[in-house]
Amino acid sequence: MPYKLLFVCLGNICRSPSAENIMNHILTKADLNHAIACDSAGTSSYHIGSSPDRRMNLAAKKRGITLNGSARQFQESDFEEFDLILAMDRSNYRNIVSLDSQAKYQHKVKLMCDFALNYSETEVPDPYYGGAEGFDRVIDLLLDACNGLLDRLVQEEKIAID
Repeated sequence: MPYKLLFVCLGNICRSPSAENIMNHILTKADLNHAIACDSAGTSSYHIGSSPDRRMNLAAKKRGITLNGSARQFQESDFEEFDLILAMDRSNYRNIVSLDSQAKYQHKVKLMCDFALNYSETEVPDPYYGGAEGFDRVIDLLLDACNGLLDRLVQEEKIAID
């Protein structure tokens, strides 16, 4: 059974679908897509059913990555379903853990930037209201953090490299 990752942001149209698709891209290149399954969600219901933001898609395409999927809202059942839940910022983190009323799953919730190797940011900034450079920056940060996350999962033997 694959190790299951859930990437979470506010609306599930910019940061979290980018992280999901970047991780899938990295896993495919490493021939590890059998070992890890990825999904994404938003803490809000603003964009349910929407495709990833076109500006985010443009930034990802520059790096050879296509963003697929449609927005959905984080649900309490996701705590059971996923092995690791990765919040893009502290606000997303707080919104996720607030749904865990018995504090049973908080050990599964981490900040995405905790896995960054080459960036000092502690949160993935929301590029939604900014210019193109913000979307490029988010893609670069997520590429770095996803590589760091994969390294950590391998190091901690959460996944097998066969």
